[in-house]
Amino acid sequence: MKYVSTRGEAPVLAFDDVLLAGLAEDGGLYVPESWPQFSVADLRAMVDISYAEIAYQVIRPFVGGTIADADLRGMIDETYTGFGHAAIAPLKQIGANDWLMELFQGPTLAFKDFALQLVGRMFGHVLTTRGERMTIVGATSGDTGSAAIEACRDRENIDIFILFPEGRVSPVQQRQMTTVASANVHAIAVDGTFDDCQDLVKGMFNDAQFRKTQNLSAVNSINWARVMAQIVYYVVAAVRLGAPARPVSFAVPTGNFGNVFAGWAAWKCGLPIDRLVVGTNRNDILFRFFETGEMKMAGVEPTLSPSMDIQVSSNFERLLFDMLGGDGSAVRDWIANFRISGGVSVDDSRLAAARKKFSAARLDDDGTLRVIREIYQTTGELLDPHSAIGVDAARQCRGDKAVPMISLATAHPAKFPDAVRAATDVHPELPDRMSDLFERDEVFHTLANDIGAVQDFVRRAVEKHS
Repeated sequence: MKYVSTRGEAPVLAFDDVLLAGLAEDGGLYVPESWPQFSVADLRAMVDISYAEIAYQVIRPFVGGTIADADLRGMIDETYTGFGHAAIAPLKQIGANDWLMELFQGPTLAFKDFALQLVGRMFGHVLTTRGERMTIVGATSGDTGSAAIEACRDRENIDIFILFPEGRVSPVQQRQMTTVASANVHAIAVDGTFDDCQDLVKGMFNDAQFRKTQNLSAVNSINWARVMAQIVYYVVAAVRLGAPARPVSFAVPTGNFGNVFAGWAAWKCGLPIDRLVVGTNRNDILFRFFETGEMKMAGVEPTLSPSMDIQVSSNFERLLFDMLGGDGSAVRDWIANFRISGGVSVDDSRLAAARKKFSAARLDDDGTLRVIREIYQTTGELLDPHSAIGVDAARQCRGDKAVPMISLATAHPAKFPDAVRAATDVHPELPDRMSDLFERDEVFHTLANDIGAVQDFVRRAVEKHS
C-alpha cells in the first residue's frame, strides 16, 4: 500500500512514513494510491466477530506490512480493551429503523479516542523501532486535543503541543487538556478561532527548516492514520445491521470533514453505504457547498456545538482530490484560489456526482436544544449538541425507510452539561473516573495568534524536555 499527496508534488510514501509525516511536504494530505476492497465474503465473515477483530481486518491492508501483524494486532487489542462498554461502539435504537452509535466510550468521552488511542501506540511503536524522537503538533476545536494528549502522554519519544481557541471550547474539554500533569504535554490557548489554530499548525509544517529540526508530525485528521482507524466503526455498524445483505446510511455531525470522509472511504472499500448525511451548525460552509457547489468562507460564529465551529474543513481536500479526478495540480490551484478569494466552486457535473452519495443539513442552536429535548422525552437518551445535530440531519435527509439510518453520537453529554441541562433540566454526570476533573490543577499557556511566538514556544519546550 502506497500513499500519494492530494497536491501531487510530495514523495509517494508507505504507511509508516505517512504516519510520521502527517501533512505532505507539498502541503497536501495523503490518500491511498488505490483503495483496498472488502468483498461480500469478507464482510460476511465480520458479522459475528468482535470490534477489535474487525479493526484488524480493516486496518491491516492500509498498513501494508510496515508494522508486523502480531504487533498491529497487539496494539489494536490493547487500545479497545480500555473502552467503557463491552461492545466498544454500542448501537441503540431511537426510531423504527433509526439508530444511534455511541462513539464516546473511550477514555476522553469522544469519538476521537477510536483513532487516537491506536495512533498514539503506532507512533510510539514506529519511533521506538527507528530510534527516533518526534514533536507532535495539533489544533483542536475541542475533542481532538484531549484524545491526542491522552494517547501520547508520558511517551518518552514524543513531545505533544495542542493549540485550542481560547474561550471557544467547553470547560470540560479545556480541563481534559489542561489538567494532564505530564512533562511531554503542552496545552496552548490561542487568541483566535479554531481555523487560526489550524493555520498555525499548517504554518509550522510549511516551514521546511522548522519541520525538519523539530521532527514534526500531526495528530489532527490531516494525518491519514486518523481517518483509517475511523473507517472501522462504519464497517462495524453496517455488519451489525445487515450488511452486506442490505445497505445502510449514516448521519455525521462534522466540521473538519474527517469523520464523514472515513465513511466515504469505507464506501470506496466496498461497504454498501446508501447515503452519507453531513450535519452542520450555523457555521455551515459544508451544507452550502453540497447545496450549491460553491465553497465560500464566512466568519466563525460561536455555537452550542463548538467542535463544529469551523469554516475551513481540511479533510474536504481529500474528497476534492477524488472529485477532480486525482489531479493534484487542480487541487492545488483550487485550494490556493479559496485561500485568496474566500470562495471557489465545482461544476454541476462534479457536484451531481458528489450528491449521489452525500446529503447535508444544518441546525441552529434553538433547533439543537429542541432535538436534545425531543430525543430525551421519547427515548430517555441524552445527546450532546453535536450528536443532536447528527440526529436531526438524519431526519431532514431520510431516504428509503427500509435502509437503516445510523446517527453517530460523537461525544458524551457530560462534556456539554450546560446545553443538555438547558434542554432537559437534567445535569449529565461525568463518569466516576472523571468526577474530580474540576478539582484538578490546570497548566496551560496563552499565546497570540502569531506563528513566530508559537514556534519559539515549541523550540524552548522541546529543548527543555530533551
